[in-house]
Amino acid sequence: MIPLVRLAGRSPCWIVWATKWTRPYSTVDVSGTLEKLASVPKIHPLLIQRAEVMQAEFKTIEAKVAEGNFEQELSIRFSNLSIILDNYNQYKSDMAAFDELKELISEEGQDHELVEEAVAEIEATIPQVQRSVQVLQSRLLPQQKYSDKPCILELRPGVGGSEAALFTEDLMQMYINFANTKRWKHHIVSRSEGNNGFVNEVIISIDDPGAFQALRHESGVHRVQRIPLTESKGRIHTSTAAVVVLPKISEGNESSLKEDERLFAPGEVRIDTMRAGGKGGQHVNTTDSAVRLVHIPTGITVMQQDERSQPRNKAKAFSILRARLAALEREKEIVEQRRMRTDQVTTTDRSDKIRTYNYPQNRVTDHRCGFSLHDLTGCMAGSKLEELMEKVEEHEFEQRLEELIAQERKA
Repeated sequence: MIPLVRLAGRSPCWIVWATKWTRPYSTVDVSGTLEKLASVPKIHPLLIQRAEVMQAEFKTIEAKVAEGNFEQELSIRFSNLSIILDNYNQYKSDMAAFDELKELISEEGQDHELVEEAVAEIEATIPQVQRSVQVLQSRLLPQQKYSDKPCILELRPGVGGSEAALFTEDLMQMYINFANTKRWKHHIVSRSEGNNGFVNEVIISIDDPGAFQALRHESGVHRVQRIPLTESKGRIHTSTAAVVVLPKISEGNESSLKEDERLFAPGEVRIDTMRAGGKGGQHVNTTDSAVRLVHIPTGITVMQQDERSQPRNKAKAFSILRARLAALEREKEIVEQRRMRTDQVTTTDRSDKIRTYNYPQNRVTDHRCGFSLHDLTGCMAGSKLEELMEKVEEHEFEQRLEELIAQERKA
């Protein structure tokens, strides 16, 4: 079959001949299709301007690369611009094709079969174009800081005692499952338990570049509503767990330790060593392997004792410290620039929740965008978590676009 975009480009004489001598005029109702076409989102003019600026920048970088300039930052920028502009050119092509098809089905006296095929092509293409427009618009917005970095997830129980600790472990498994579905490299940096055997804190490293951009909206208080196994009267209990997502700046191994230490001024970080406590074998109570870092200017404290080696614990601690400081810096910039609302955890109180996991109703609700997913099992298995994350991304995009427009009007 000849693509209809090509058919739409045929000369008027050919169409008149085809409709007059071969088939009856079309009586297809195209009003619904025209309404769907009208609902296809278009890129905001401000973002079109950014795309045109990017095209000019791309040509400049392309010339430098052609001359043999292969600097790493230049190559990364060249690659990123290439992806964005490919999407932008595809968007322009899709919009031009839609305009031709719209004109074809809107004209009176068109061939019946031709109109039917045009309508079928439009109906099949609209969902794909809507998705590509959303992706393109998000890429045309100014990039978030550390968007290309891996990330560190910190999970801690909040209100609810042992049930909160169990929920924290469930969230840990959910993120591990999600990382597995994305084929991201990951590992548990540390896990600490209290005297009661329940988890106090879990730190996970997601080592895939761009993981921070994907997971940063998971920061906040997660609330669970379910009947605990120990509940004899069948009452629903409410518990919470806090999740903090940090950009991973350092690898957190002995190779990166020297560089990490050099980044801090003398006396800026106090380093304490001590004997580790808790489970782990005889060595924990006989060697000074545990390390505690205190960042004097901010008061941030990091404790690591999972490894038998003091240098390895020290390297992990510096990696976490750098991640927390990077997150703190990013939060300050966000507040100053007023580009978006910061959703990092401030407390673990139930009122500070961003998402609720309701087991009796098999429902997960994100309170920032108001979206509910009626597949809690799929969410905890990691396969459906991305659907929730995409809805939050869409909500954030609308906010950022509104703020960009407001800034442009003020200027």
